[in-house]
Amino acid sequence: MLFKLFITFLKIGLFTFGGGYAMIPLIKEEIVEKKKWISNDEMLEIIAIAESTPGPIAINMATYIGYKNRKILGSIFATLGVVLPSMVIIILISLIYNSFIQNQYVKYAFVGIKCAVAILILKAGINMIIKAEKKALFIILLVLTIILMLCIEIFSWSFSTIFIILIGGIIGIVCGSIKKAGKQE
Repeated sequence: MLFKLFITFLKIGLFTFGGGYAMIPLIKEEIVEKKKWISNDEMLEIIAIAESTPGPIAINMATYIGYKNRKILGSIFATLGVVLPSMVIIILISLIYNSFIQNQYVKYAFVGIKCAVAILILKAGINMIIKAEKKALFIILLVLTIILMLCIEIFSWSFSTIFIILIGGIIGIVCGSIKKAGKQE
């Protein structure tokens, strides 16, 4: 199982461009749909936890999934699997960066890769929205977050998205606590 964890995350790390968010659809396909190591609901929870903890989301997700399956060794192997390809590629690119980046075809390729990554991230977000429970709080927070993010972008407000995540987490904790207290009475 440790070898399977390592190889699975090595493949995810090797064949995904665009960082952690671009890895989410591939992690979902491999871990939830093909291997069935976690459920779709667990995937949504892992994304929320990985997003709210320090560090890159894909590494946090790999660490959590590895830990869930094989404890400490699983988290180490999954994390190494997702990190090693990027690390090796970055080291190799840094050796030839200056001559590499001046090539016009490379510039065109990166424009195409950026577009593809944006679409992958959008697809992951839409899939999460479609599969999430459609409760009133979820819909209200989703709409308010989209409006706030658009305002931040359009009006060039200086507001960190970290605060949006923290506010959403606090609202979720408060509402969950109220709901839990209501059930106990």
